[in-house]
Amino acid sequence: MRLQQYQYRKFIVPLFLCLLLMLTACGETNNTGKPKASEETQETAVTKTITTVNGEVTIPIHPKRIVAVEYIGSLIALDIIPVGAPGLTLKNYYFKDALTGIDDIGDYSAPSTESVLALSPDLIITGNGDNYEALSKIAPTVVVPYGELKNAHEELTYFGQLLGKEKEAEAWLDHYDQKIADAKAKVDTVLDDGLSFSIMEYTDKETYVYGDNFGRGGQPIYQALGRKPPANIADEIMEKQWAQISEELLASYAGDYIIMTSNSRTVEDFKADPLWGTLPAVKNDRLYVWPEERSWYYDPTAVLAQVEELTMWLTNQKIKISD
Repeated sequence: MRLQQYQYRKFIVPLFLCLLLMLTACGETNNTGKPKASEETQETAVTKTITTVNGEVTIPIHPKRIVAVEYIGSLIALDIIPVGAPGLTLKNYYFKDALTGIDDIGDYSAPSTESVLALSPDLIITGNGDNYEALSKIAPTVVVPYGELKNAHEELTYFGQLLGKEKEAEAWLDHYDQKIADAKAKVDTVLDDGLSFSIMEYTDKETYVYGDNFGRGGQPIYQALGRKPPANIADEIMEKQWAQISEELLASYAGDYIIMTSNSRTVEDFKADPLWGTLPAVKNDRLYVWPEERSWYYDPTAVLAQVEELTMWLTNQKIKISD
């Protein structure tokens, strides 16, 4: 009998202690069965508050329906496709195929609030603060002014953090850095470091020169490939980012190489021009002409494609441009 009692106590005491521990653990949750508020993690939250040029804005942590007035190239790089974008963006040479079926919300400068509202967005991203009041009444709106993000790394890192895509941003930038390094190495083997580059745009009425953060080829030439503008205008153009120049000043702003945006002239047209034809870059076949549909864009997706295109030209490889 004593042996049986001993065996019974040997079994029941540990069982009682186990039950006691379970009851104690249950007491640590509230009466809804969920963790106490002080113990909630980021995963249980659905929104977060960020600081923008318009003050603090509360946005979804994982937005599902984004209307992107700007920065669509970065969203695509992060494998995010918006539900709506401006009509001009939907025709973007570098990612128009990725936006098939996306709703047109009108002009970039003045998107249709009715079109945006009809899409029931949970987040709006734009670079134009002029429309903030109207757009912010529809959904949380984040304004990132043009030029505030200086390069591909700043842009992808910002939107990776904003949209909870940090790992995707890091992976894309690793790929980007390797592609850029390969391109730069190819260019550096054939071009002397001292050769200068000018980023220009020609219209029938004006000629413009640009810096490293205004599209037209500035990002791929100056930032990615590490090339420099003519020394006499470098400080000015990098600070102001653009300048309209007269014919009298053309020679002063023209580098050893010219990357030219023009919808109306070809290389042969510039060679035949009495003024342009005298410039060393034009005479020596160091002029590259492309249309605005390929040069205007400056998002990371476009810059990477532009680097590859310009590298092929600079290294005298055959350039294949799709329709």
